[in-house]
Amino acid sequence: MKAVVFHEHGGPEKLVYQDVPTPLPGEDEVLIRVRACSINHVDIWVRQGIPAYKTAFPHISGCDVAGLVEAIGKNVTGINRGEKVFVAPGLSCFRCAYCLSGQDNMCIAYKILGAHANGGYAEYVTVPAINVLTMPNTLRFEDAASFPLAFLTAWHMLITRAELKAGQEVLVLAAGSGIGTAAIQIAKLAGAWVVAAVGRDEKLAKARTLGADEVINYQREDFSNKIREFTGGKGVDVVFEHVGPETWEKSLTSLAKNGKLVTCGATSGPEARTDLRYIFSRQLSILGSMMGTRSELLEVTKLMEIGKLKPVIDSVFPLKEARKAQERMLERNHFGKLILVPS
Repeated sequence: MKAVVFHEHGGPEKLVYQDVPTPLPGEDEVLIRVRACSINHVDIWVRQGIPAYKTAFPHISGCDVAGLVEAIGKNVTGINRGEKVFVAPGLSCFRCAYCLSGQDNMCIAYKILGAHANGGYAEYVTVPAINVLTMPNTLRFEDAASFPLAFLTAWHMLITRAELKAGQEVLVLAAGSGIGTAAIQIAKLAGAWVVAAVGRDEKLAKARTLGADEVINYQREDFSNKIREFTGGKGVDVVFEHVGPETWEKSLTSLAKNGKLVTCGATSGPEARTDLRYIFSRQLSILGSMMGTRSELLEVTKLMEIGKLKPVIDSVFPLKEARKAQERMLERNHFGKLILVPS
């Protein structure tokens, strides 16, 4: 089969479109013919090389996959060849105490498809049968590949970790990203008042179309000052943070007293400066968030199926142009998800 692989860590130039052996499903696995796979920032982190991801070479990235069931392992039941499916990107054991308590994103053996295991930048991919979900018939393959990781993560951050309530005020940073476009929609669905911060003027109107009540270009405006202006000096109840040191200090100063900052990433770097006096004097909460649970993914999928949440796709690239797609992500020119489709 054709796949995009990298044989060593480095920049986008390390991505190679080449022939690799087609994988065979194990006894409890399913072989999927990939029809669409989205780009996520974790793909870039893994390619660049970070300690959290022990990568075996050659490696195939791609967390979000939608396609057709090509073959099934001998122990697999309830899944049929030719069925339209998408993949839950979190790989959990479903046997440990965390999994059995419904916290499968905290699994002691937790992995992510395309990060710890070969993923969907390929014509075929094998995944555990328990991760294979029926694709809503209201979605295209590109749609089904665009939402699992981003919408699941945003849901877990806002609804589960930050416990967002109707009437609260939320700042969504990097709102033009895949996870940012998900966060705007989820926050509005929860009944929140939403400020979307984007890095380019052309994204301002697009953020409004998703439901943002106010918009800010954080590259040319001090978004913390704008938040104070919008809220009469109070600040917002929740900051949706995934940028890191580039925005961290202003994210904290954008919060109201008793406010919550919830973070799932660090696209601008791993270390940020924090004035602890500001944290305790204003009784702020900093909440880490990692992916989400299977039950949350099923809830998001239902909302996607009935149109309460909508996939946002920036552009679609042929699989062989994965390097070009990743470069577009790094340039921050996109609004929504970048999708790869095999030729």
